[in-house]
Amino acid sequence: MRKPLVVALCALALAGAGVTPAVATAPTPTGADTAAGAGAGAGAGSGSATVLDVVDGVAGTAADALSGLTGPKAAAVNFAGTVSLSNCSGSVVRLPHSADDDPALVLTNGHCLESGFPAAGEVLVDRASSRSFGLLNPAGSRVATLRANRLVYATMTDTDAAVYRLGTTYAQIRSAYGIDALTLSATRPAAGTAISVVSGYWKRIYTCSVDGFAHRLKEGNWTWKDSVRYTPACDTIGGTSGSPVVDDATGKVVAVNNTGNEDGARCTVNNPCEVDANGVVTVRQGINYAQQTYPFTACFGTGSRLDLGASGCTLPKP
Repeated sequence: MRKPLVVALCALALAGAGVTPAVATAPTPTGADTAAGAGAGAGAGSGSATVLDVVDGVAGTAADALSGLTGPKAAAVNFAGTVSLSNCSGSVVRLPHSADDDPALVLTNGHCLESGFPAAGEVLVDRASSRSFGLLNPAGSRVATLRANRLVYATMTDTDAAVYRLGTTYAQIRSAYGIDALTLSATRPAAGTAISVVSGYWKRIYTCSVDGFAHRLKEGNWTWKDSVRYTPACDTIGGTSGSPVVDDATGKVVAVNNTGNEDGARCTVNNPCEVDANGVVTVRQGINYAQQTYPFTACFGTGSRLDLGASGCTLPKP
């Protein structure tokens, strides 16, 4: 899983002492705060900064500086609508049939939950949440803190995804910040599709293509189905977990970035392996993966409400 903890701790060590952690402000009635004085994180809203807040703040500052020098930029894709979490990346997303006055949704990975990794076979639905997200503009600058009121869905079974519902509508976000949500594509991406992986955590865009698909992707105790495999140019790192994978031609989200094989090990944590329909295992060191998002489009109705019993909804159920 693409978690940023080791990288963030290195950034903290390089930054040295004297760093003042960001302290989150209280949420507004709409669920959105302005960027000034606001911090992101699983512990946001507590009124005091945690160790992770310090690490995230320092790592984010270091990442901002480095990404300006080294971060590749896609011509047609930018950071608008992406978000930074305390430990991951994510995006404000809407369904093809969403209305402007629907509560906005945020998509990230199941392994990015503030409560830790869901167990294999576990599906979480409709849980209280006050998680905060740093909303980015096209240039990658943080313009607001958005706050969830529910964790709508999360799992690491068959897919690796979490969806939060905000106390803010799509129209309110557009009116206040001039930023539109990203739209989930309702169709499966094709091999060869040019894509961009947009990390709100690192403010970095990776560009490559869909190399193909893994029938099953196994990592530790978890198994994911029909995972997107990138070509080598998308060499994603810790902190890019939850980044939207955008089809460069349509601008729509086709997957959510989640993992990569770091050391060449076989089917272990941070070293996923591919398992084909005949059970043959393939290890691809240095190759990274994402989970397709089109299945979500059949599972949400009006008002951004999850309906796992809807026709065509194939997401795992509790």
